[in-house]
Amino acid sequence: MKNTDAKAPIAYKQPTTLEKHGDVRIDNYFWMRLSDKQKLTEVNDKQTQKVIDYLEEENAYYDKITAYTKKFEAELFEEMKGRIKEDDSSVPYKDNGYFYITRYEKGMQYPIYSRKKGNLEAEEQVMFNVNEMAKEYDYYQLGGLNISNDNKLAVFATDTVSRRQYFLRVKNLETGEIYKDIIDNTTGGSVWANDNKTFFYTKKDPVTLRSSKVYRHVLGTSALEDVEVYHEEDETFGTYVTKSKSNKYIIVGSYSTVSTEAQFLDADKPTSSLQMLQPRERDLEYSVAHFGDDFYLLTNKDGATNFKLMKTPVSKTEKENWVDVIPHREDTLLEDFSIFKNFLVLEERNNGLNKVRIKRWDAKEDYYLPFDEETYSTSVYANPDFDTNIIRYSYNSFTTPASVIDFNMDDKSKEIKKEQEVLGGKFNKENYKSKRVWATARDGKKVAISLVYHKDTELNAETPLLQYAYGSYGYTIPDGFSTTRLSLLDRGFVYALAHIRGSQYLGREWYEDGKMLNKKNTFNDFVDCSKYLIKNNYTSPKHLYAMGGSAGGLLMGAVVNMNPELYNGIIAAVPFVDVISTMIDDSIPLTTGEYDEWGNPNDKEYYDYIKSYSPYDQVEAKTYPNILVTTGFHDSQVQYWEPAKWVAKLRELKTDNNLLMLRTNMEAGHGGASGRFDALKETAKDYTFFLALENKLDVELIKP
Repeated sequence: MKNTDAKAPIAYKQPTTLEKHGDVRIDNYFWMRLSDKQKLTEVNDKQTQKVIDYLEEENAYYDKITAYTKKFEAELFEEMKGRIKEDDSSVPYKDNGYFYITRYEKGMQYPIYSRKKGNLEAEEQVMFNVNEMAKEYDYYQLGGLNISNDNKLAVFATDTVSRRQYFLRVKNLETGEIYKDIIDNTTGGSVWANDNKTFFYTKKDPVTLRSSKVYRHVLGTSALEDVEVYHEEDETFGTYVTKSKSNKYIIVGSYSTVSTEAQFLDADKPTSSLQMLQPRERDLEYSVAHFGDDFYLLTNKDGATNFKLMKTPVSKTEKENWVDVIPHREDTLLEDFSIFKNFLVLEERNNGLNKVRIKRWDAKEDYYLPFDEETYSTSVYANPDFDTNIIRYSYNSFTTPASVIDFNMDDKSKEIKKEQEVLGGKFNKENYKSKRVWATARDGKKVAISLVYHKDTELNAETPLLQYAYGSYGYTIPDGFSTTRLSLLDRGFVYALAHIRGSQYLGREWYEDGKMLNKKNTFNDFVDCSKYLIKNNYTSPKHLYAMGGSAGGLLMGAVVNMNPELYNGIIAAVPFVDVISTMIDDSIPLTTGEYDEWGNPNDKEYYDYIKSYSPYDQVEAKTYPNILVTTGFHDSQVQYWEPAKWVAKLRELKTDNNLLMLRTNMEAGHGGASGRFDALKETAKDYTFFLALENKLDVELIKP
């Protein structure tokens, strides 16, 4: 990027002494932390003003540094927008006699939710036009749509701050009336009982935002009259409420990282008492579905590390009565299952690749859907219809746009209901190559890297390469198609997705080996993948870039402390970088539920281990790569002050003249902007950062 006379903000120091286990830390930037009350009200105290002034100074600095890239950034946004079908719509799905559709209109930021009764030729009924609902707001999120059994009413959830604290309202879909019923501070989800007047929902703790209580609401009554059905008192657990696909049971679940528990009641009797399915036990996990006279359970019972499927009679639900349906397999992770009248559908993962298995209840057939590409992603849709021989699934890969496919489980025929359109007239999947390579980590483990690039890109030390990863919570990033990524590939970039430990790419043990006291394996894997790519001439440190968000932002913070010399630039998006301070403070949203992911630093062993990699605590006086850090002022998952403090400390200590920029979206939270075009603009900013470092702002695209 070009040199400018922009002067970097220097945050003032106000030392705060933090002591734990006899260890003393001095945090010069602890003052940046504001309470929710301070953030959500008018500025009325000096500290609030100082924090906002600092964040705005950083934004102004970012704008000045990147001023010369704005024209290109705008063109890049239009390029990416030009690949999107603006007047797009989802494949209709049938549920309880109606076809439901989500569609967009040209130029509009938000979706329109509609339905048609009986068949697709019927008149469209618009349920929610989010463009109209969002007009008065900088941020708007509609979620939790839940239709009553008689198809007349819809519960819907709205968030206008981006703190994921949703208001619940009820709309009469026949008259358009929005009822006076309003419930605040919920998770956004709800389930109807079968009487069409009672629904259940989950409320959050107002401070920690932990989902802690399940309530029952009756239409026409005040939320103050709602009955507390369940209170999850263990601060390391959250709770939720859902409904079985059979519509017979309301299920109230409790969950932590390593343990789950479910209770249930008859959906025809919403005032009846909850019945315990199986009491919680440490390291026992299970999720539940209902079919016939049985509950089916996806569980790790009996040491089933990769999970197995079991069942138990509804009348005898304790674990002693559970029997195997699909036994545990050492080489295959059972990720999910779907129940139909005549079929059981299993979603599995083997050697990193996810697969769909179809098994008849009468045992006459048991087969897998065929997939041909070396890297791909597939998943089964919700499929609300129980009595059907059709399953709907999605398929895409690094080079193949997303398709929605209906598969006939009887005759094995399939119908592609929709293939993602890539507009602009330039995209041809034959112009791109993808493959999977395996790097050897320092402890001998093989780590997969999925790669995609334009066929005309020469792979050598001069090739720019963006390496991405997440590596936490067992979440496996799919090898999926991206229209925006084409803007990098067409300019000669290679995109590399590293399937590091902390995900479940190679099964549950791959996750277990990247958490708690094994967390450093996640960071080591990423660095070792980078070294592999450099050694095998895919790129070089002058042209290697890295990116990750949230826990992946922690990953970025860790690797630039460990091996800053490997990268020319990184983007850390909403990064979880002040790990030790956050995990000690149980008043911060989500902290207590994270102990089994990162460890509880109130225990000295975990304190010492977390501190040894916590990016904020490990910043040193040395050379760092070019760094762009992004955050949202209203982020409830990673509070904005973590990245803000990290940038301030980096700027204080780093010994280089490389770029260090902080971009704060003052209207958004963890997920960024809410509108589809505003989200694209943020992606254009990120890509412009990498392309500017490569001096590729004006380069000709690789010809299609």
